[in-house]
Parts: sequence; structure tokens; C-alpha cells
Amino acid sequence: MNYSELHENKRRGTFDFPIELYYVDESSPRYQMPLHWHLEYELILVLKGSLTLFLDGESFELCEGDCAWVGDGVVHGGVPSDCVYECVVFDLGTLLDDTPICARSTSEFLADENGCTSVFKKGSVQAVLADKVFEAMEKEQKGYEWTTVGLMWQLMGSMIGVKSAVPCSPKNRRQILRLKNVLTYIRNNYENPITLSELAEVAGMTPRYFCRAFAILTGRTPIEYLNYYRIELAGERLILTSNSVTDIAFGCGFNDMSYFSRMFFRLKGATPTAYRKEHLLSSSGGN
Repeated sequence: MNYSELHENKRRGTFDFPIELYYVDESSPRYQMPLHWHLEYELILVLKGSLTLFLDGESFELCEGDCAWVGDGVVHGGVPSDCVYECVVFDLGTLLDDTPICARSTSEFLADENGCTSVFKKGSVQAVLADKVFEAMEKEQKGYEWTTVGLMWQLMGSMIGVKSAVPCSPKNRRQILRLKNVLTYIRNNYENPITLSELAEVAGMTPRYFCRAFAILTGRTPIEYLNYYRIELAGERLILTSNSVTDIAFGCGFNDMSYFSRMFFRLKGATPTAYRKEHLLSSSGGN
């Protein structure tokens, strides 16, 4: 699953069916889910193991059968543990606004903060419906588009009045917006040298306050997250390209190969060369 694509400038699915399915396991190029956000909504279902999901600074442990509904603009990311999970990402308005009454209902749902971002446990009405959505998307039987849209309506209806898992005060919204600017800056400039002072300036905070606020949102210090993001990109390029390890390291913002190798091993548990070999063997079925 290529989470570097999961930003508001990417079209999902097709023009007339704007929903896309992603399947993620340990062999996926981007197994970890770096913090990101987009204007579309996202539905996540854990099939196996567990996923620590971060939603606007709150963390939730999702186990097999649990699901999460992520609203537009919510900063989210995940750390999987022996996990297989699926996501569908979709333009909610375009997907459901077929008639005036549908358009009005969708607008009311979007305006209801209680239904925008929530986590549901296995066996709940919402988790059962989510599982059916993924099943319809996976099988793609004739008429599955109708089935998928119908299940989405049921899921939304079941969520009305359900308390959001991520309450957000106006103060928190302002802080999250500042930190979104930092994440965007990292995404656009990761290949260049980036300092803590530089990131704090982007956030409009003092370095000390910025470090504290960033750690609350991400669970990492700014520099730890920067290294994490760069290593995730490097891991993806090791699998998807034939570029040399040195070129990949420099292209991801590391100008010291020894430091790159140490960071890669610390975060991935293998050297870059071993990581590439292991994933290429896995994708070829071990041949």
C-alpha cells in the first residue's frame, strides 16, 4: 500500500465510483502507516494481529475484527504488529450524493461531529457492516457498486448519534493545523537538510513547545519522526526500484551512509540490503 499517495490531490477509484481498496500485510512496501491526512474519508478493518491507530493525537488499539471510520482532514497513522489490515478510501460526497435527499442527508452527517471519526469493536453493528463493505469490494461481483453504496449508507446511519472517538476543541484544532503544516513541510522537503528550529518556525511555535506538542500528536520527537518518515520512504524504494542503496539513502535525505544504515536497522530490524532481498524473495514467492 503506497501511503505516500494518500493526500488530498489523489483521485480514488474511478470518476463514477470514487472508492479504492487497499490490502496491507508485512510484504507491502509501506507496511507501517506514516501520519497523513486527506480530504476523503477512510474505513479501516483489521483482519489479523493488531494495529495501533493514531487519530489527531489519540491512540487506539485495533485488534482482529475491529474497524475505524476516519473523517476528512483527520491526521492519522498506524503501527501494525503481526498485522493484516484493509482500507477503503473514498470521496464521501461524490459517492453518496445521487439525489437531493441524499445530498442533504450526507451534509447533515458531515456536520455531525459525533459521527465523523470513531473506532468500533469486533461484533458491533458498525464492524459487521464494515466487513461486508470490504467483502463486496474484494469479490467485485456483478452489481457490487450498488451493494457497496448501500452498505455505506447503512454504516453512516448506524453511526448517527455515536460519540466521536476523537473529540477536538477549537484550541486543539488550531494546534493540529499547525502540526499539519509541519507534516506537509517534511513531506515536501525530506530530501533536504531539515533542522528542529526550521520545523518549529513552520509550526509557529518555540522549539521547546513544538517538541512537546509534536510528541503528543505523533508519539515521537520531531527528529525521530523525520528519520522514521525518511526510512519508510527508503524501505519502499528498496522494494519498488533498482536504485542503489547509496542513491536511495541520499535521495531520502541522509548524507551519511553509516548513520543511514544504523537508523534503517534500528527501525526495520535488518540492513537495507537484507531488507531488499527479503521482500523481493517474498514477492516472488520465494523462488
